[in-house]
Amino acid sequence: MSDAAQPSAAEVRAAAEAVKAALDRHLDAVERRSGEGDPAVYAAFNELAAAAEVYDELLYDAYDEVTPFEIPGDDNLPAYAGPEEPSALSVLIRRDYAIVEPQRLLSQAQRIAELDPDVETGNGRPGGPAAGESVHAALGVLFGEFEPDEIASRHKEFGLEEGDSTLWVTAADEPAEPGEWLAAPFDQADPQLVLCRFDVSSVFDEGLDEEDEDDLQVLEPGT
Repeated sequence: MSDAAQPSAAEVRAAAEAVKAALDRHLDAVERRSGEGDPAVYAAFNELAAAAEVYDELLYDAYDEVTPFEIPGDDNLPAYAGPEEPSALSVLIRRDYAIVEPQRLLSQAQRIAELDPDVETGNGRPGGPAAGESVHAALGVLFGEFEPDEIASRHKEFGLEEGDSTLWVTAADEPAEPGEWLAAPFDQADPQLVLCRFDVSSVFDEGLDEEDEDDLQVLEPGT
């Protein structure tokens, strides 16, 4: 890059101050949050991500230096191509789990089935194995009985270990008709319609010691 196109030291300093201010606003939103999914935390996270990206670019252009910051998800999304004023939205969530204690899972499913003999396994197959005899049936009972958010908060009770998770909020011009997408619910997951995205992964924690992990949490949405 030519000298004429390089940002000034004052511009870089101003961008750094903007990051500091965004950090303060994000931490304040986290400390005052009303619960999981607080929109004020999400908004502050997005402001912090934008400020950090500007600072990173200016720092590199001016001094050929980089920051240690990495904002999950942003690099993988194409430019937004959805409606300017969306009148509908879809929330797409993926959460991965490892089944680390199958016996705990089976026991929990059996307990649920004993409390409610009419509980559904969710597999749509009559005459299948009992809830406490098959991991397949146990998972059907578990996810049929509890909301996904409750499973996420209690995953250890069910013998599960959290993996990566992501949440996409996508825009639409109008709401879908009832039953329109149920046969193929994820076929319309168009990255160009994503309004915002929030990722959680252990890959972002690699190389951090326990003391640093507290600082990282400030940069994660909803935490």
